[in-house]
Amino acid sequence: MLLKRAVGEGVGTALLLATVVGSGIMAERLAGGNVAIALLANALATGAGLVALILTFGPISGAHFNPLVTLTDVALRRRPARELPAYICSQVVGALVGVLLAHAMFELPLVQVSDHARAGFPQIGGEALATFGLLGVILGVARTNASAVPYAVGAYITAAYFFTSSTSFANPAVTVARALTDTFAGIRPADVPGFLVGQLIGAGLAVPLFVWLQAPEKAS
Repeated sequence: MLLKRAVGEGVGTALLLATVVGSGIMAERLAGGNVAIALLANALATGAGLVALILTFGPISGAHFNPLVTLTDVALRRRPARELPAYICSQVVGALVGVLLAHAMFELPLVQVSDHARAGFPQIGGEALATFGLLGVILGVARTNASAVPYAVGAYITAAYFFTSSTSFANPAVTVARALTDTFAGIRPADVPGFLVGQLIGAGLAVPLFVWLQAPEKAS
């Protein structure tokens, strides 16, 4: 039932953003100005949360929580195109709700605009690499060991928080929602378009490459 799948995507994405933003707020408050410790805490919480959420919502909706994952499913004909609008709307709305929940938990103004600068080609390139790797991990692991996807995604995102210059948003819905939090996890609205371009480039490179890599060898 599409309604049930869409609700699952919305609730899962809301919990993901509450995890990302909430752990960022908590980490910043506890780290005493040590940005490295704050980022580590934020990364570990996000990675662990992703594993739990994908395991929970995977059987319901596929646990995409990411428009690019849904677009990939549609492009590879693993999901009907008619489900795309419902999925993406649920993901975006869920992401925005998750940010509001995080603000409410920590007694912050519900509506904010981020002032956290994340600009420049190096960070856009970081987003392209982060998204390329994320989709590569999903496509590769799903083909060989689908039950391991939650753990692979959680591990990859945890690592990508540190090895990418952008701290690995790798998700358009997450990027848009994080523009509305002026906290550790935020991004200035002016920097959002660059991140979205980087994510689209990364996805556009990853999908055809991994489809080709996974194609059966023709008998000679």
